[in-house]
Amino acid sequence: MPESTGNPLSGLWKPTHLQAMYYGPNSVEKHLTSCLPTSTSKAFIITGSSLASKTPLIKQVEALLGTTHHAGTFSNIGQHAPVAHLDQATDAVQKEEAIDTLISVGGGSPIDSAKAISYRQHDLSGKFLYHISIPTTLSAAECTLGAGYTNNEGTKVAVAHPELVPHVVIYDADFALETPERLWLSTGIRSLDHAIELQYHPDTSEAPAKQLCLTAIASLFTYLPKYKSDPKNKDYITRLQLASFNSLCGMGTAFKSGLGLSHALGYALGSPYGIPHGITSCLTLAKVVNLKSSDPNSAEQIARVLPFIGQSRSGDDQKDAIRVSDAIERLVKDLGLQSSLNKYGVGEDQVPKIARLATGQEKGQLYDNVVSLVKSKL
Repeated sequence: MPESTGNPLSGLWKPTHLQAMYYGPNSVEKHLTSCLPTSTSKAFIITGSSLASKTPLIKQVEALLGTTHHAGTFSNIGQHAPVAHLDQATDAVQKEEAIDTLISVGGGSPIDSAKAISYRQHDLSGKFLYHISIPTTLSAAECTLGAGYTNNEGTKVAVAHPELVPHVVIYDADFALETPERLWLSTGIRSLDHAIELQYHPDTSEAPAKQLCLTAIASLFTYLPKYKSDPKNKDYITRLQLASFNSLCGMGTAFKSGLGLSHALGYALGSPYGIPHGITSCLTLAKVVNLKSSDPNSAEQIARVLPFIGQSRSGDDQKDAIRVSDAIERLVKDLGLQSSLNKYGVGEDQVPKIARLATGQEKGQLYDNVVSLVKSKL
């Protein structure tokens, strides 16, 4: 039975252990060192090569920490967090016993890698590491208790524990200015994917989760186009960072399963074919919402989105859910994020495998629907 129901209105929400969330330009410089758990903390930075080699951000973080707090940096986390990179980073952390804090800087891969390192550290020592996250995309990995990485076979592996949620999140618009526009926009659609799929998930609490998701959806529809027109506007960036946070922070710790079909397709397409998760959401979300419109319970929740994107409900939930799907499709197009699976080397011969990975089935109505969905995006 789901923990939350609409009729009667009842449910459960369990908060994470998040201690602080800072936002606004120059937040890292203002708050980073005060966020460390002790005055003698040693922090290890987890990030990717692009941020380390093509931007000044990592040097800035290292300078803020100084010799007192900086214990080292691993700057080779690749897309989808390959396990080989994770192993190297874990070894580097475990060589220094004084390290009590991880600072992840970047998108979902560095953030998830830091969580996975903490998970491994707990297996080794019985203690999790303190985690400060500085996101530079809108993927919202900083909001969850799960971590994903890619094994040597190219399959996504997940670990989860309530202690893996970062203790502090710092959203700094100045850091986000270094993020490529297409990456920023596509991860914004990833946040939209979170908010939409939480909206109709049976475990989602009405408060605060669904209420936060609806405000996130409104902000994403408003500020993603504004950002595209003015990508240096720090107010737009900050509002999108807060929308990303709201898209997933309400998930809490009471969830018992994955988010939904669009996310399942994202995992089936992402690691195996090297497709960024922001782009997988651009490919799948609108189609999945259209598919979910045929389910009355899902359609009812999806239809609630319309007033938050400037449209009125008609009273026909199925038709209204389809209108939400159409609005998502238009947003992706207006942002210049249309793509195809062929672009990433996915041919029709791969469709059955993708459908199996996404559904866990080899036949049936859901499997057939996903086959049709994937074929429509070739």
